[in-house]
Amino acid sequence: MNQPATLSIIGCGKVGQTLGRLWQEHHAVEIQDILNRSTASGINAIGFIGAGRVARNYADLRPADIYLIAAPDDQIAACCEALANADCLSSNSIVFHCSGALPSSILQAASTRGAAIASIHSIRSFAVPEKIINDFADTYCGVEGEQRALDILAPLFTAIGAQLVTIKSEEKILYHAAAVFASNYLVTLLDTAVQTYGRAGIPQDVALKMMASLVRETTENVLKIGPQQALTGPIARGDVATVLNQYRAVRKWNRRYGELYKQLGKLTSRLARRN
Repeated sequence: MNQPATLSIIGCGKVGQTLGRLWQEHHAVEIQDILNRSTASGINAIGFIGAGRVARNYADLRPADIYLIAAPDDQIAACCEALANADCLSSNSIVFHCSGALPSSILQAASTRGAAIASIHSIRSFAVPEKIINDFADTYCGVEGEQRALDILAPLFTAIGAQLVTIKSEEKILYHAAAVFASNYLVTLLDTAVQTYGRAGIPQDVALKMMASLVRETTENVLKIGPQQALTGPIARGDVATVLNQYRAVRKWNRRYGELYKQLGKLTSRLARRN
């Protein structure tokens, strides 16, 4: 029976802890060292994962088969540089990160030491690791990087139920922007609706209740039958007069919301024409 690969995690916050715990439970890897900013946070991470050893610093890291740099995006390059300078890497090493916005090439310092590099980004919110542990299966993950690294990493993620989707390294930032449109900006758009309801005299708590079925049905329809078939409303019906009246009313009340309505109207018209 083959021994599982050894894996050490640098910057083991919620993402690192969640993945580490899942791999530990599925016996996919042997969790080796955890390097965090403080010993206390490292101990907490090991407690959650159920395996591993706290490394005091980069010099204290033992050579591992795989290194996951799960630090915040603005720290990944510096962590990789420090790892490369710690003399832990060889031509057999794999180094990867889980950022949705940064390409694997940010790990160039490891590549110059002979390590194979990659990025695997789980399209999930890791705000509550305990919840992710129970329902990670079928989570989609965007993957890119060197094939040698992906050949080793892909089985680790499929072992915990991930669905892997290859993305273009050079378009990584657009991949992440798409997630922002689908999640963050959707929240902002719904807040705009709440504020507009408020201008019409409807309190926020009532507005949210009014919107609930509309929002759920709309998103469910988009996911089931696609944006083109899910589109309804005045633009889909060709009711130009209503659209113009709404735009003028919104712009008179709030210029920024009016411009947003106008831009969304143009994009929605293009979507309607695709039908």
